[in-house]
Amino acid sequence: MEHTPFPPAARAFMRFAGQPFRFSLYLFWKLPIAWLSGVRLKQLTETGCVTVIPFRWLSQNPFRSTYFACLGMAAEMSTGLPAMMYVRGAAPKRVSMLVTGMQASFMKKATGNTWFTFEEGNILRDAIARTAASGEPETVTVNSIGRSHDGTVIASFAITWSFRGKA
Repeated sequence: MEHTPFPPAARAFMRFAGQPFRFSLYLFWKLPIAWLSGVRLKQLTETGCVTVIPFRWLSQNPFRSTYFACLGMAAEMSTGLPAMMYVRGAAPKRVSMLVTGMQASFMKKATGNTWFTFEEGNILRDAIARTAASGEPETVTVNSIGRSHDGTVIASFAITWSFRGKA
């Protein structure tokens, strides 16, 4: 699909997400369990996103590593924030979004902060643009990779998003 200019509403969402205090309040209000467990946004760009989940008491499991559900929240957020950004940019068309599937592979024990990197924003952008233009549903699967501070791959997630036009 041909690259379209970055929509002003998407740019406004990116600016909002880049304000740590305001975005933290948003997380507290809309995703309180992610906020409480410590999932934080580190970077949001036109093509990707980086989130982090710390290893701490609220995010640990009995085996002294980060609980897999907390890793999943950070991975999902790394793909969900760019999707939200492009859904807002689809205005005046309304598009809804929903996770319809997730597959995960765990390579190493997460005993410190884990950074999830998502670099497939163009796939989300194009799917949302097609839904906004045609009104037909689109389903895409994108990947987020979790790494430790030294770059060791901790986990990889394949998250399937469904986009539908709203009446």
